[in-house]
Amino acid sequence: MPANGRQARKERRRLRKEGRRPGPPGPYALLPWLLMGLGSFSNLFQGETPNPWIGGIGLLAFNSLYISVVFRGFVKEKRESPVSYVLLGAMAAITFGLAIGYGGSWLLYFPLLSLACGTILRHRLLAVGLLGLAVAACLIAVWRDDSTSTPWTLGYGTFISGAVTAAILTLSETVMELRSTRQELARTAVEKERLRFSRDLHDLLGHTLSVIVVKSEAARRLAPRDMDAALLQVADIESVGRQALTEIREAVTGYREGSLATELDRARSALTAAGMEPSVRRSGPPLAPQTEALLGWVVREAVTNVVRHSTATACTFVVDGTAGRVRLTVTDDGRTPAPPPTPGIGGTGLKGLAERLATAGGSLEAGPAPSGGFVVTAELPADAPGEADGDGGPAPTLTL
Repeated sequence: MPANGRQARKERRRLRKEGRRPGPPGPYALLPWLLMGLGSFSNLFQGETPNPWIGGIGLLAFNSLYISVVFRGFVKEKRESPVSYVLLGAMAAITFGLAIGYGGSWLLYFPLLSLACGTILRHRLLAVGLLGLAVAACLIAVWRDDSTSTPWTLGYGTFISGAVTAAILTLSETVMELRSTRQELARTAVEKERLRFSRDLHDLLGHTLSVIVVKSEAARRLAPRDMDAALLQVADIESVGRQALTEIREAVTGYREGSLATELDRARSALTAAGMEPSVRRSGPPLAPQTEALLGWVVREAVTNVVRHSTATACTFVVDGTAGRVRLTVTDDGRTPAPPPTPGIGGTGLKGLAERLATAGGSLEAGPAPSGGFVVTAELPADAPGEADGDGGPAPTLTL
């Protein structure tokens, strides 16, 4: 419990740290730049500006439009709305009017207009707008010859203000999108892991419990007349149970890799205990571990279905591989089960196997055999890691 408590505290601290990560700057971060207009406000307040009513109205209109445009720039839908471009155009008209009419400190509204452009405009439109504003600010400053700063400094400040603003906002938006994508990928990974675990648990427990039931019935039948044979079946039940515990632990940690040969041996034991005759024919080159593991799952599920649902007396496993593909066919001669809900695929176990094999580039088909019984066919890429036995030809046929 103390270890679990420490882990829980670490997780809470991680989540709090995640929540404190800085996001993109908000519109309030751009409002202090309005202080650049204090010089023009001071001139207006001290009566140094001709036609003060016009200047005051222009100052009030510009500040109001600036605040509105900046706040709209942080909402994508509003930023891309035509209203935002109309407001930006009105700001530009006021800026040019005040700069041409008053000059001096009123020219500093060009950098403020550039900041507003940086929140609204993007890509080529932004570059054209900022270059136009910078050139216009330089020309008006040269024409008025009363700017508080040199014309080239004013032009450079105008261009760089909008460019830096747009770059910071674009980068911040990208970071937020990446965070959102990472969280979505994490959720997807969790869902995939849950799906993997549910499939493994279904396949493991379904097969194991079926074998235990079959062997228990065999032990019950043998007990009255052959106690030694019954005890042998009980020992097998214990062995199967212990093996199932091990496999479940491995499935939980995600390290389980089945072996086709092992699964075929278990299938033979389960079928024999159920009174069926197993037959295995295998040919082709060696298989990659992942391919063997997937085919092992197919054998496990097919045997479970045969033992549970059929009245077969024989079951045949045929593994036929080439350098590129391998095919596993499981056929029984029992009663054909009811039609599956999905054409070509049976119940939950076979559906899960079909998804597994499709992910690995394979396929799974299941349905009634033409001559009676039921057949399951799985195909997968072979991906043989080494040379075949002997001179590179097929491995010898194995019959159990």
